[in-house]
Amino acid sequence: MSIVVIGINHRTAPVTLLEKMTVADSALPKALHNLGVRDDIREVVVLSTCNRTEVYAAVERFHGAYDDIRDFFCEVSGLPGEDVTPHLFSQHDDAAVAHLFEVASGLDSAVIGESEIIGQVRDAWESAMAQGVSRSSLNLLFRYALEVGKRARTETGISRSTASVSHAAVEMAEELIGSLSDARVLVIGAGEMGEGVATALARAGARSVVVNRSEGRGGALADRVGARVAPFSGLADEVASADVIVSCTGAGDVVLTHATVAAARRDATSPLLVVDIALPRDVESSVAGIDGVTLRDLDHLKEWAARGLSARTAEVSQVRLIIEEEVERFVLDSAQRQAAPLVAQLREAFEETRVAELARFSGRLSQMGEEEREVIEMVTRSIVAKMLHNPSVGLREAAGTPQGERLSAAVRDLFNLH
Repeated sequence: MSIVVIGINHRTAPVTLLEKMTVADSALPKALHNLGVRDDIREVVVLSTCNRTEVYAAVERFHGAYDDIRDFFCEVSGLPGEDVTPHLFSQHDDAAVAHLFEVASGLDSAVIGESEIIGQVRDAWESAMAQGVSRSSLNLLFRYALEVGKRARTETGISRSTASVSHAAVEMAEELIGSLSDARVLVIGAGEMGEGVATALARAGARSVVVNRSEGRGGALADRVGARVAPFSGLADEVASADVIVSCTGAGDVVLTHATVAAARRDATSPLLVVDIALPRDVESSVAGIDGVTLRDLDHLKEWAARGLSARTAEVSQVRLIIEEEVERFVLDSAQRQAAPLVAQLREAFEETRVAELARFSGRLSQMGEEEREVIEMVTRSIVAKMLHNPSVGLREAAGTPQGERLSAAVRDLFNLH
């Protein structure tokens, strides 16, 4: 059985395609079930964020699994295979493991080192476990991935400075319009991204307003960061008075339309910057054509963040060393776990022989006292354990190598294990 990853991310596709591939939290259980019942897929985890939708799977046949997962992306997006396939990437075995470790450590994010991804990896894994489609193989893989993510952030400086998409959005806004101190900033959305944006704005000294469909959640966020909360019904009024808008809801459809912004800007004389970091996007793209309005989205943020990558080249190199070390450790651990069933089978066969032989001599043994019989039981168990110690260690240590395959085959043949 192999581990594969097949997906689409910010490196292989534009935001317009990424948003069509997004799997909403509410749709995730159904998606996991649909993938989990495919013939060539044994285990599966779906990771869908603003930068990617990727399917990690333990599979029997790579090509069959690839077709199943490609069909899944076509179903999610409503697009034909010829529009989807050119943007898909795939990796298997060690390369798939390394890719997940890069994702968890923030190396594969649009904002290198961003901290939000490790929580998203954990959430994706927990969702798959809850649906019963992540078991021994992927559970081991994702445990390692979270450890790699933690090591990358504690042992290197990869997450220093800009450490999240939400913070990067605020920094990009500052670069575009100057200081945000005393600027009127409208934050649309009060989820995890909204909290990150609002927190960064508070540090920048902005006068923020939080608008959220759930006013209670919006009010709680506003209280935490010293902002003002406004009802969703008053969105147009807040747009009219804003200098900057950062939209980051999980609505799945347009929240800020061309008509709303155009009406709100009818009498405006000052410029407006709109930063849309939601996926699917919150802001209608035609908003960019309104006089005085500048619209930026995740594609612009990716380009902006790429300019700062050179400053962290040394940190990236250190993280890659950690990933190489952890991939090697995972492969060894995984191989040893694969050897465990054979070792257990060998021990079981020897134990059955030991018990059968004692039963064959039960007549003679019955003439002995209870203490003597206990000694014979203990001695025979000890003999079996000592005889199996070196073969067991050898099988575990050689697991995952050509020598290990030869040893396993020889043991199965010699002791008729099937």
